[in-house]
Amino acid sequence: MKKIAYIEIDTHAEIAEDFMDLMEDSKEFSVDYYFSEKIKNRISRTSDSVFLSDQSMILNQLKRNKYDLVIIGTAHRYFNTFLSITKKYKTAVIVHNLNFSKISTLALFRNIFKEDVVYRLKLLLKEGLLSAAKVYSSANCLFVLDENLLLKNHQFLPLFYTRRYAKTENKALTIVIPGGVSQKRRDYHHIISVIKNSKEAKKIEFVFLGKASGAELKEILDLKREVEDVNITFFTERISQQEFEIWMKKADLIWCPIQQETEFFSQKERYGQTKMTGNIGDAIKFGKAAVFPQNYSSDLEFIFPEKENVIQQFYDLRKIQFDFQEKFSKNQILKKLEGKLSRII
Repeated sequence: MKKIAYIEIDTHAEIAEDFMDLMEDSKEFSVDYYFSEKIKNRISRTSDSVFLSDQSMILNQLKRNKYDLVIIGTAHRYFNTFLSITKKYKTAVIVHNLNFSKISTLALFRNIFKEDVVYRLKLLLKEGLLSAAKVYSSANCLFVLDENLLLKNHQFLPLFYTRRYAKTENKALTIVIPGGVSQKRRDYHHIISVIKNSKEAKKIEFVFLGKASGAELKEILDLKREVEDVNITFFTERISQQEFEIWMKKADLIWCPIQQETEFFSQKERYGQTKMTGNIGDAIKFGKAAVFPQNYSSDLEFIFPEKENVIQQFYDLRKIQFDFQEKFSKNQILKKLEGKLSRII
């Protein structure tokens, strides 16, 4: 049995849990998981193979076992630590922002002073910020989680499979907008404008499935006051994974009006080209068709570009059934994942 170490001491708990979920059925690989306390607390499943870790412990922890591959789930900080790992072990890094992964040292230094200056100076002085691009270039393999993002020196890591669950019939068409309610990530002005200006929208239940605060929360509250009988569910606190899953299972469709451009560390990124949206994984996991902006390019058959009359489009798509198990069953995705890892090792 090949042995893998999976490290997530930064951000993406949901991706780490997806990897755990798949690999628990693997007969070819044994995996040890090294999670920070924050990540460990966000993961519902338990395992004897999960170890509490941080940037000060991980190098010593890795010495205790002989690993065929070390996977770094997120490399957005602790660059000096991760660079040491890439030099000592066969390492794969999951890339979430392609432009950031190859940013020049000069551009990185300039970006320190554009936003979050105190935090970024900490990364510079204590965590080897200027070595960020070296972490990626020194790795044996770079993974992306969306096939649209494939470049010559990157490989697709299949992680998302469709869960089996009992589906319920909704009285009202239920449209879920998953993700934190932030205008930086999704065009909430557009969503609210559509709801406000469509009579048919009143017959639909819209769920803003993420924490709403600030200007976005005010817009939602104003909409509820201005439009009679509008059926909106929203949250003012971070929702639990359990509640997220309940609403995703209930959804008839998901609506993903993501912004074409966003930024990471003041570096411009483009969804679907240099950055993956988590909504792709949401659609696959819960077996939902999804409506994306017209300018979002995808070959996936369950991703639809938004039409001018998106409300009518929702009703039309509700009638279409997709057999997600045909391409995204757990067994199929696990076999693909094992095949990919075997070829790398």
